[in-house]
Amino acid sequence: MTRLLIRDATLADLPAIIALGEDDPVAVARDPVAVPVSEHEAAFALIEADPGERLLVAEIAGTVIGSFQLSFIPGIARRGTWRGMIESVRVTPTMQGRGIGRLMMLWAIDACRAKGCHTVQLTSATNRPDAHRFYERLGFHPTHRGYKLKL
Repeated sequence: MTRLLIRDATLADLPAIIALGEDDPVAVARDPVAVPVSEHEAAFALIEADPGERLLVAEIAGTVIGSFQLSFIPGIARRGTWRGMIESVRVTPTMQGRGIGRLMMLWAIDACRAKGCHTVQLTSATNRPDAHRFYERLGFHPTHRGYKLKL
């Protein structure tokens, strides 16, 4: 495989990141209404301005093939240690099954370790059994039950 580069996203990457979400049937079913690009741009600006947030892309030969968001969360629990939160992990369908998601996750875990995080966590929709097996192979354990309230 040509060298995989993981880097912070730029505004120019936003169309590719949006397209990755549109290629995800679970995400589309959850959020079936497309929003204007201006709303994505506003969210991108907030993420970019927050020192605890990183929106990252994985690219090969200049083409974005994956993305994820990494949040660093300070807390009182666990004796005041940091937590890393990985969200919206996506790899373009034509590149899935080639180890790219694994490399992205290992990169994220290393970034959390470098930040001094005590824990790395993520959530995954209950209807993603393949993703659950993937995360468990990386050493993640389903330790909590998550709840959401849509507003």
